[in-house]
Amino acid sequence: MRFDVITLFPELFAPHQSLGVTRRAFESGKVHVKLWQLRDFAEAPQRRVDDRPYGGGPGMVMLAEPLTRAVDAAMAARGGPAPVVCFSPTGQRLTQARVQQLAEGPGAILVCGRYEAIDQRFIDTRVQHEISLGDFVLSGGEIVAIALMDAVARLLEGVLGESESHRQDSFSNGLLEGPQYSRPEHWNSAAGPSKVPAVLLSGDHAAIRRWRRAESLRITAERRPDLLEQARTAGKLSEEDEQILSALK
Repeated sequence: MRFDVITLFPELFAPHQSLGVTRRAFESGKVHVKLWQLRDFAEAPQRRVDDRPYGGGPGMVMLAEPLTRAVDAAMAARGGPAPVVCFSPTGQRLTQARVQQLAEGPGAILVCGRYEAIDQRFIDTRVQHEISLGDFVLSGGEIVAIALMDAVARLLEGVLGESESHRQDSFSNGLLEGPQYSRPEHWNSAAGPSKVPAVLLSGDHAAIRRWRRAESLRITAERRPDLLEQARTAGKLSEEDEQILSALK
């Protein structure tokens, strides 16, 4: 899998590729990242990549021509087709389902915007997917690109220590993950003494699975009822799940 990243700040990506669990994806070659400095595709001598917006208004707009040259160069270097993704507050929200789709493909060309916006003509002619990290605005697309590559890398075989880890993550089955506990069994916190739920110490794996499913349903119902409705519509809730939810009400 290969990601070509078009950016004005390639130096932001080095820590992500050398630290943490997902570094295995880059060190092993499972994920190859090529960083393209956008200014290398701008006209000399200023190497300008932005200009004032037509119609007036605040901020600057990234020029279509350097971006197009950069995408063409990345596509030629890949030697094959790849989706072009740009990051924008007006894009579709990044979801685990979209991450899974990318993990099953050849990678992508990631365009990291800066300034006020990207010339719409570039988006209309060269971009297949516009992605947003959430309902807020960042200074550029680099943070979103790093988040996307991290999310994709951890789904690849051999990247996580345990192959089943990502299948238990929030969103992987349409619901939020339930609470997790570790040692010590009894903990005297500032809020008072607390202990690990007894079912987790029982050794009854079937009971533990039921408890974890019930907790996942409870937390999703409390915090993200929209996800619960999506799971119900998609037929991901069993009759037992519905009984648990009914009891919670």
